[in-house]
Amino acid sequence: MINERLLKDIKFIVELDKMKSILRQTSIIGGERREDDAQHSWHISVMAMILGEYSNEKVDICKVIKMLLTHDLVEIFAGDTFCYDKAGNEDKKEREELAAEKIFGMLDEDKGRDLRALWDEFEEMETTEALFAASMDRLQPMLNNYHNNGGTWKKFNVAKEDIYKRIAPVKNSSDELWDFVQNMIEDSYNKGLILKE
Repeated sequence: MINERLLKDIKFIVELDKMKSILRQTSIIGGERREDDAQHSWHISVMAMILGEYSNEKVDICKVIKMLLTHDLVEIFAGDTFCYDKAGNEDKKEREELAAEKIFGMLDEDKGRDLRALWDEFEEMETTEALFAASMDRLQPMLNNYHNNGGTWKKFNVAKEDIYKRIAPVKNSSDELWDFVQNMIEDSYNKGLILKE
């Protein structure tokens, strides 16, 4: 007989396949197709492995990757909320809290608690690891927009000021990456990839 814990784990894993169907606003680089949550989570996890050396403080990259692979699981039930959608972000926290209870509640208490702790830490952005993870999460769509002729910045007429607000965690996480980000934003504005000051 298969034990109940394993059955819960498998049910959770099967549920995660839905991540491949949750479309984000960001398009893949060089294409029209929008990326999905699973692609985003994979990409930022690899980014953390490659860019970890640029963190101002030593980070536990394994923990950062765990956060990055966990942080969007709630979107299975809450959906993806575009970061520049002011109306959609008004109830995002409440929707995602309920979704977190549901998705992490699928597992036995210990596993669910561990994943929920990673998710909460990421959301609070108070630890070195959470701040670096948030930096990767926010840098990736910027790279896509930059390499897609403005992407969602142009499509939704996002102001440069709002882009700076969104990418702010990088400023507190990595001096080198912050310099890179500022150059990319200013270059984007000068090239007309960002239309609004």
